[in-house]
Amino acid sequence: MDTPQKEDAYLLLEDGLLIKGQSIGSKGTSGGEICFNTGMTGYQEIYTDPSYYGQIIVNTTAHIGNYGALDAEQESEGAKISGIVVNEYSYLHSRKTASEGLQDYLERNNIVGITGVDTREIVRHIRDKGAMNAIISSDLDPDKLKKKLKEVPSMAGLELSSVVCTDKPYTEGSEDASIRIAVLDLGIKKSILSNLTERGCYCKVFPAKTPFKEIMEFKPDGFFISNGPGDPAAMDYAVETARQMLESDLPIFGICLGHQILARACDIGTYKMHHGHRGLNHPIKNLETGLCEVTSQNHGFVVDEKDVEKSDAVECTHLHLNDNTVAGIRIKGKNAFSVQYHPEASPGPHDSRYLFNNFIENIKK
Repeated sequence: MDTPQKEDAYLLLEDGLLIKGQSIGSKGTSGGEICFNTGMTGYQEIYTDPSYYGQIIVNTTAHIGNYGALDAEQESEGAKISGIVVNEYSYLHSRKTASEGLQDYLERNNIVGITGVDTREIVRHIRDKGAMNAIISSDLDPDKLKKKLKEVPSMAGLELSSVVCTDKPYTEGSEDASIRIAVLDLGIKKSILSNLTERGCYCKVFPAKTPFKEIMEFKPDGFFISNGPGDPAAMDYAVETARQMLESDLPIFGICLGHQILARACDIGTYKMHHGHRGLNHPIKNLETGLCEVTSQNHGFVVDEKDVEKSDAVECTHLHLNDNTVAGIRIKGKNAFSVQYHPEASPGPHDSRYLFNNFIENIKK
């Protein structure tokens, strides 16, 4: 598409930092928690990941939009973010297989954005000050933005899984498959389901607040608890479901928010991080093998490492090497484990996809 005429836009952070740039995407005003992702590729997968619901994404890669958008790279039915902040924005794309340009995609998904700003400065600011709410607007002047920003809810204490999950159960894979997986959808990515169905699983995906009794009517061989947005401390309903899953003694695998929920089901606390982990190159040590994995991550909350150390029910299996936060756990005496990162890695490296194989092996045993 032709480059449209540049229009001013503002980015205002909760601590008062005001930055002027140019409007991209849809015109308007949008707010949410601002965070940054250090991935060098995969912007569409990031924008469509339900775990980012309610957040403004700062892409640290300098050029965004240069390969357009492709329907096959959607991680959900559409964009879930509140807004984007980029350094250099490309209205033109060079990938011949692209379904459309990023500008058309953002407009169609009603995503507000800003470009022509120093994303390095913004990232350093977030790293120093911590994640906070922000607002982007091509309509409002800075004084009006301050009032509007106060209306944006804090991510702490926010329950969002019931907003982004499926509204009714659905299935993926062949009904004739030998393994049946009941999936608790807290905001699942399509590529996670693909990793299960490619390994011979028939999955039934249930809304976040589905009663355990209804899930068991599917007669599953194992449970999967998905990723998703929001504060795990505000999700007692999911914690209770996870407790009942543990009591069933069937194999369990949790990823990201599912990892936090499984931990809470074992009386392990969670807390909000200073600015979270979001990117494709986070180093994780597998404490069982001693090997390091390069992983894809996206989370602003984490399992309390002190609670894990004191627990008789849970042991740490993976450790984040940048800050020594808990990146994986196993439930003692149960066939259940979880990781804080994303082994499906869409986008990202595939170092950790063995975890899906481990889950299948646990079920076969």
